[in-house]
Amino acid sequence: MIFFGIYATEQKHGLMIKHQEFAKEKLSSEEEKPIYLVMHGGSGSTDDEIETAVSAGVVKMNLGTDTQWAYWDGTRAFETENHDYLQGRIGNLKGPDAPNKKLCDPRVLMALMEPE
Repeated sequence: MIFFGIYATEQKHGLMIKHQEFAKEKLSSEEEKPIYLVMHGGSGSTDDEIETAVSAGVVKMNLGTDTQWAYWDGTRAFETENHDYLQGRIGNLKGPDAPNKKLCDPRVLMALMEPE
């Protein structure tokens, strides 16, 4: 098994297919796709671009920016919605002794950012 890293921009120039053709020739392989491609910089790729990449032999796609944004956007929305409850461990709009434990628990926040 040979893994080869490529960048999403290479797809736009048709290089993914060319990588497979080059590897097939150099490896004297009879396989149509002799190498497994890993696409770096896949964030923001359209469905068509992903489909093309997979058909060219991409088996792993890095989506760091999309993942980071999803978590950041979820965090931002959570803080905006619960701002008055996130100013201290105790005390909120319900009263000075009302606990904020559930809202301060990072597991609650993480669960809200995960897809359903």
